[in-house]
Amino acid sequence: MASTTLTLTLTLTPPSRLQDLHRPSAASSSLSFRKPTRENHFFSAAAQSLSLSPLLLLQCHRVCDNGRLSKSFIVSAVATVDELVIGAAEEQKEQTGGSVAVATKPKKGKAALPLKRDRMRSKRFLGIQALREIKQVYDIKTAISLAKQSASTKFVETVEAHFRLNIDPKYNDQQLRATVNLPKGTGQTVKVAVLTQGEKFDEAKNAGADIVGGEDLISQIKGGFMDFDKLIATPDMMPKVASLGKLLGPRGLMPNPKAGTVTTNIPQAIEEFKKGKVEYRADKTGIVHLPFGKADFTEEDLIVNFLAAVKSVESNKPTGAKGVYWKSAHVCSSMGPSIRLNIRDMLEYKLS
Repeated sequence: MASTTLTLTLTLTPPSRLQDLHRPSAASSSLSFRKPTRENHFFSAAAQSLSLSPLLLLQCHRVCDNGRLSKSFIVSAVATVDELVIGAAEEQKEQTGGSVAVATKPKKGKAALPLKRDRMRSKRFLGIQALREIKQVYDIKTAISLAKQSASTKFVETVEAHFRLNIDPKYNDQQLRATVNLPKGTGQTVKVAVLTQGEKFDEAKNAGADIVGGEDLISQIKGGFMDFDKLIATPDMMPKVASLGKLLGPRGLMPNPKAGTVTTNIPQAIEEFKKGKVEYRADKTGIVHLPFGKADFTEEDLIVNFLAAVKSVESNKPTGAKGVYWKSAHVCSSMGPSIRLNIRDMLEYKLS
């Protein structure tokens, strides 16, 4: 075992008389050292001092020269302490079953989550995971068929697409945010709220808006009211809506012209979102997450919606994107494993 070198502080208080060295009570000197580090892993935080025997103090007195310790004694003292501490560490290791506890800082956030190899999967998930081969790429029809089979929960799962693109959204010319009209709808009932005033108020109600309001609705939202899926606003209301940014932004409900939620044509916007207009954007890693139907849709309807989503992502390619735009594509159900798609087959697929 390699010897561990520590910075030691030797404190010796010699007795007033030489004959007192043979009395244990008179030899109460100690050695102190720094707290354990990663390099000095043999020491525990509890060990802060070591006592020297009277014989060692007697040897100390003999080697003293005008009240100062010689270099040879310092070296021998350090070696003795090193052997004692290592011996204590070995004894502790035997008592604890072959392991020595090392004080570490508690992990927080994502670092505290278990590793992927240590996570436990349910029997249901392991069963449906066997439906597809890992690292195998599939054509669109087979992948969507497998996604439908993997939706085995008690509720109707959503079928999602996940596209990894060769973009870096931290640059303005590589950001992606747009909408797509799914021809077969989303399978969800969308609750639309409208922020407007004047003549547009009655127009929004007649167009089928679930909630219509002005400053009163803004006050309700500030109070925590969020019982809607989409919030549409007219341009003249945006200065007042700006104060809701911290509440609506993290939830993806903030009106935005790129998403079609800031418009003067309120009836058209309400109709599109009710029928299946979906907003999507690339996250900070360049991945687009887009739901395109429900597991109880037919395979043909899901394929139609999926191709509409692919076409929209392709047509809204950022101007700053360079090289290969599509890096990978996967489909999955809400509670199922991902199924990787063949990129070339996906881009060249045509409805029969």
